[in-house]
Amino acid sequence: MTADTLQHIPLTSACLCQDCDSVGNSSMRCPACASVVLMGLAGVLDRKEEIAASNLFLIPAMAA
Repeated sequence: MTADTLQHIPLTSACLCQDCDSVGNSSMRCPACASVVLMGLAGVLDRKEEIAASNLFLIPAMAA
């Protein structure tokens, strides 16, 4: 791949088209097929939330 074909899409604006499996940065229509069936990827792939949630399970149980 050449540098002019590479794309950078921040996770906060990345959307997956559920019709053609393309990733774009439009939350209104898929840039590849114009579908409106899009899913924001930040909520699924954001590791910060996952790390925070996994820390809840690291709290040791209190002995009775």
